[in-house]
Amino acid sequence: MEDARNVQTGKKQVPPTGKDTELAESAWVITLFCVACGAGIGAVLPLLARLLLKLPWAPLEGPAELLTSIPEPALTLGTVAVGALGGLLLGLTAVHESLSVRVCDTHLALTIRDSTQEFIREEIAVLCRDGKQLVVLAPDGMELAREHCGLPWPRLAEALVEHGYRWAEEDPYRAEFRRWVPSTPGLPEGADALLRARAQARKSDDDAEDARELRRELLRLGVVVRDEEKRQYWRLARHN
Repeated sequence: MEDARNVQTGKKQVPPTGKDTELAESAWVITLFCVACGAGIGAVLPLLARLLLKLPWAPLEGPAELLTSIPEPALTLGTVAVGALGGLLLGLTAVHESLSVRVCDTHLALTIRDSTQEFIREEIAVLCRDGKQLVVLAPDGMELAREHCGLPWPRLAEALVEHGYRWAEEDPYRAEFRRWVPSTPGLPEGADALLRARAQARKSDDDAEDARELRRELLRLGVVVRDEEKRQYWRLARHN
């Protein structure tokens, strides 16, 4: 397996720039998009309710009758307003959950959910993309961070290489991941129980923070975890 320190980026390495680079998704674009989607859904809701009532049998018939009992244009204006408000709340949540990256010659900072992780340059061997996630790897193969990333990947890769960091288009340790099933052999003591708990936590969005905390606990045991849909995959992190 090729060591992460020897990953070829395919981009010419350039001297550090000396200037920080800030990368973040546009809060206005995210919010306006969600508001527009919410308003659009609200606009078609009365039409859908009327079509629903024309069916011989339909679920939610009571709520549909109640909705269509409101006269126009108050009905459509009201559903559009409610949809836009729901879109606004969704947009603000999306902005809060979005990742921003500050790339410096000496360190890297990842900010998400009002929390910032900073890593000095010497801690980082390579950064890579794994699906929609940005992964930061240490020289020994330990995973320093794994966050969902909505930033333009070419721009992010360019900024990292400009500041002298190594970039890979995929996780250099991807082939080492094995699918987890209960009682999988080869795991450190206690890791199987944590993976069981994490599998349960991932079934509910309300337990997302628990799943992140359990990932951190697994990293302390030297176990790196990646997800594909409802499946968990793992590898041992020690590559000294």
